[in-house]
Formats: sequence, structure tokens, C-alpha cells
Amino acid sequence: MSSLLRLARRLQALSQIGLQFAENPFDRERYQELATIAAQLLSTDDADATAQLLSGWQTEIGYATPKIDVRGAVFKDDRILLVRERSDGKWTLPGGWADVNEQPRESVEKEIVQESGYIANAAKLAALYDRDRHNPPRYLFHIWKVFFICDLVGGEARTSIETDGVDFFSLGALPALSLGRTTAAQIHRMHEHHLDRSLPADFE
Repeated sequence: MSSLLRLARRLQALSQIGLQFAENPFDRERYQELATIAAQLLSTDDADATAQLLSGWQTEIGYATPKIDVRGAVFKDDRILLVRERSDGKWTLPGGWADVNEQPRESVEKEIVQESGYIANAAKLAALYDRDRHNPPRYLFHIWKVFFICDLVGGEARTSIETDGVDFFSLGALPALSLGRTTAAQIHRMHEHHLDRSLPADFE
């Protein structure tokens, strides 16, 4: 994939995300302009090609597909790495939305280092869950949760703009969890996958 295509695709994704949430008409105008710029990047200023690209992208508006939430399970001395979310003051496996143009392992490895300061390598795909079946409360968007077993390779505890706590916990003394992100059952299941890497990935 060319770097130009990657940039244009990212701009279009930012445009679509912005239009989903923006209510201010001036913000919406700016996000719509982002999509136009992305189309122009790929059409080399050809007006007809730009219009065709914009038309194709706009067909995606209103057609909902599941969002992808990636989570990384990192164990050290049989303790699980958790981060505390500033938004609700509760703990979770590090993770978040998968980004456009990133491989799944890249997304989860990036989230781990950004939210915890620790560097980890994704070693195994452990589970693909429908959030509606496992994580309360219900969310506006349909979400698939992807869990990876990750091996700790370096770094040190560091908070972020989204997290204000980083620590390792024994499975018998888990803190209050941010259940929309991670449940105790999911942590215990990840521990089983950590201990037996030959287990097939869970899916539904």
C-alpha cells in the first residue's frame, strides 16, 4: 500500500469519525473538508476523480459495522497488568479502538505502551468476543473485542492522558474493574491462555 493511500485513508477515517460526533456546524464543515482533501490527494486535482472518490466514501455513511476494541493481557510473575481509566476511576486491561492502517498486533502493542509505559509483544490471539454478550453496560455502537496474550519486553510504569494508574495485580485480588472494557472472567480466561499457549482462540 502506498504511503499516499495510507495518508488519504487516515484523513477520510478522521473525517468520518468527526462527522459522527460533531454537532457544531463549523466543525462539521471542517470534517467534510478533510474528506475532500483526502479525495484530492488520490485524484491529483482531477475534479471528476475527486467527486467519484467522495461519492464512494459517502456511501459508507449510515452503514454500521462493528467497532474493534483491542485488549492486551500482559502477565509478570503470575500477576496481570492493569491500567486505571481517568474517565471512570476503574481498572482495565490496556487497550482501545483499533486504528485504520494498523495491523491488529500493532494496535494492541501501541495501546499497551501508550497507556502503561510498558513495552510488550503480541504473542497470541486469545479471543474475539461480541461485547454485547460479555461487557455491561450496553453501548451505542456494536463492538467486537479482540484479546491478545502479550509478552513483556521492557519499559516502565507511566500514566497517560487516558490513564492515571498502572500496576500488576494478583488474580485473587483484582481492583474495581471498568466492566465495559474488561471483566474478571475475561482476565481469568486470559490467564488460562497465558498458561497454555496451545489453546485455540475463543470466538463466537
